[in-house]
Amino acid sequence: MSNTNKTLDGKVAVVTGGSRGIGRAISLKLARMGALVAINYAGNEKAFLETKAQIENEGGQAFGIKAALGSDTSASEVHKVLLDELDERAMPHKVDILVNNAGIGMFAGFEQSTMADFDNVFGINVRGTFSITQTLIHLIPEGGRIINLSSGLSRRPETQTIAYSMTKAALDVFTIALAKEYGPKGITVNAVAPGWTHTEANDEVLKDEQLRSYVTNGTPLGRLGKPDDIANTVSWLATEEAKWVTGQWLESSGGFGL
Repeated sequence: MSNTNKTLDGKVAVVTGGSRGIGRAISLKLARMGALVAINYAGNEKAFLETKAQIENEGGQAFGIKAALGSDTSASEVHKVLLDELDERAMPHKVDILVNNAGIGMFAGFEQSTMADFDNVFGINVRGTFSITQTLIHLIPEGGRIINLSSGLSRRPETQTIAYSMTKAALDVFTIALAKEYGPKGITVNAVAPGWTHTEANDEVLKDEQLRSYVTNGTPLGRLGKPDDIANTVSWLATEEAKWVTGQWLESSGGFGL
């Protein structure tokens, strides 16, 4: 921890879906850079406690906010716990960095996609992101950062990811609209688009050797992505060095699909 540049000292970061996979890597990275990290998670208490313990063992600070985004009450639940925790630490009510990472996948062709699954993936990936951002926006000060997790699939959809790809395309539009609206207030809004990244969530599907070969052969840098690859991109956008970058879609994929 001591060897990491503490460029985010004094900052408060909220990472939705921050206890596993890419979200966990982002939470760890921001904490290592000095931020107090509010880790939102839907229900996996074990994963959250492991992430929090690792952060604290490395000398960082974090707390959890349990809420399944997308419901009518989840955003207000996050808001309440966040303010209570900041009050306990005698810290001002602010969110310097909001990372909208929470989301689920949906792997089904067009005719096989049920409306229940469609509503679920849009409810979490789009409605959840819209709602939590709308609820927390008044806490984001000048110089604040909103970073949305998109996907390479928002621009290069596969037939088996049609609904999921649509949710990420919606977040791309959301990113641009927010960047235009909140730029005059000194808040930057960007999207980071991972490519194929090996996490617990896609571990089973990536055991398919044909798929792994397709991905690695289609990636100029020759491997699957790692959660840390994405966290490094997100954390850069959170720093002062990225203050002149807004409204952008930044792919972090090793060049997949070039």
